[in-house]
Amino acid sequence: MNIETINNRIQPQKELLLQHSLYKKVKTVEDLHSFLENHVYAVWDFMSLLKALQSKLTCTTTPWFATQNPETRYLINEIVLAEESDLTKDGKRSSHYEMYIEAMEACNANTDGIKQFLLEVDSLKNIFVAIKTSHLHPNIKAFLDFTFRVIEEGKTHEIAAAFTFGREDLIPSMFTEILKNFQANFPDTDLSKLIYYFERHIELDADEHGPMAMKMITELCGTDAQKWSDVEEISKLALEKRIGLWDAIEETIMMKVELA
Repeated sequence: MNIETINNRIQPQKELLLQHSLYKKVKTVEDLHSFLENHVYAVWDFMSLLKALQSKLTCTTTPWFATQNPETRYLINEIVLAEESDLTKDGKRSSHYEMYIEAMEACNANTDGIKQFLLEVDSLKNIFVAIKTSHLHPNIKAFLDFTFRVIEEGKTHEIAAAFTFGREDLIPSMFTEILKNFQANFPDTDLSKLIYYFERHIELDADEHGPMAMKMITELCGTDAQKWSDVEEISKLALEKRIGLWDAIEETIMMKVELA
């Protein structure tokens, strides 16, 4: 098995995401706010997958020792560099999560939910309890729980699979077009930072991080058939959880429409 095989086998789930009816439901700024206020959890937990991989593939403790594979060490460090300290639209350094929060605030989306959740995570010192006791949609809870279960299991190739598949590269370019139309139709709503975020993330995933992550998985699995099988299973689960997240956001938007 190889990356090409994995991509072929998970293509049906990827198509479901790319063609999800959620995108057609985002018709107003209020709908967009609902999308952002729920999607932000996926932006945040992506950073945890990233740092879990860095701790597995590089030495982040002292005394320092060289890790086994310089190639995977390089790949993850390159990805971390951009994801944790990329250039913002204003030319400053920021993580992609912080860029997303700033973009939410610029267009008047509510960031209280995610900030309160992170305060609970910090206070409880147990991510699973924080997820369980939160007021999040069950699908968002399941999405987050899956991410941190994979991290806790500690199998590097499985963390890499969850990191690589079902993430922001599956937000189609048409979503950026929706944002640009919104910016034209609602000039009082500043979407410039949000458009920059999505264009930057899609650009990085397509041109740099996507290929790097695929190469990382190839390096981690080598000729081990069991590891390739694990990657396929985790990738499908990651995509299913992402579909569940999209379903939850669509449900939230439709409930607000019905109540209006």
